[in-house]
Amino acid sequence: MPELARIVEKKPIPSEAIMLQGLPDVGLVGLIATSYITSELDLEEIAYIDSDLLPPVVVLHDGLPHAPLRMYGKNNIITIISETAVPATSLHTIMRTLIDWVQSKNIKMVVSMGGIPVENRQAITEPKVFVAASTKNLLDTLSEKGLNILKGGYMVGPQALTMRYCAEKNIPAIVLMAQSFYNYPDPEAAAMVIKELTKIAEIKVDISKLLAQGEEIRLKARDIMRRTQQEMTRMKKTQEYDLPLYV
Repeated sequence: MPELARIVEKKPIPSEAIMLQGLPDVGLVGLIATSYITSELDLEEIAYIDSDLLPPVVVLHDGLPHAPLRMYGKNNIITIISETAVPATSLHTIMRTLIDWVQSKNIKMVVSMGGIPVENRQAITEPKVFVAASTKNLLDTLSEKGLNILKGGYMVGPQALTMRYCAEKNIPAIVLMAQSFYNYPDPEAAAMVIKELTKIAEIKVDISKLLAQGEEIRLKARDIMRRTQQEMTRMKKTQEYDLPLYV
């Protein structure tokens, strides 16, 4: 029986690395943040995810084909980005395959970045960033560093499955989520996520260029935001607006 998804390695994988994950989601916050970090740190493509569950798409860069769901790396940093919306129906398989691979490569921590949809985003000049973690000890460490803890609510999509599968395998995992527009690319929220990321990981990235390119990024990201919104509807992403019921 063929594999539903597999990771194809193109170059040696950094050991004891931190993985930064930014799949298309609310406001494309994680995708924008991870793509910017990949560019600023001049990371090189090291692997890609191959699956018949993904759309039959290749991405052309300088005339050459690339898989839409790719990993980049150098030194102790690995990033994963997707230039196409990941179908809701394939998300469980893709994320399970990814976290199994993370465990096999002894990656020391996974940081998943995304957005929290807020209805009054237009009135917020500097989006707040909230954090959740896969273990109590890790959460306490983040609190000591001054990060805002997301104490209650729902997670839906890539961040939710990252937390779930990493917790099952005892892999340290953190989710950074900035207040953002739901279905409008939000580079300002992405910049705030990167700012908080520097408190967690030894990463130095100047966010001024990202903020200056905000309008250009919004224009370039319109199409993938539209496709991502369709998948978010299928995975009932609006549930993140709801308050959890504690028994």
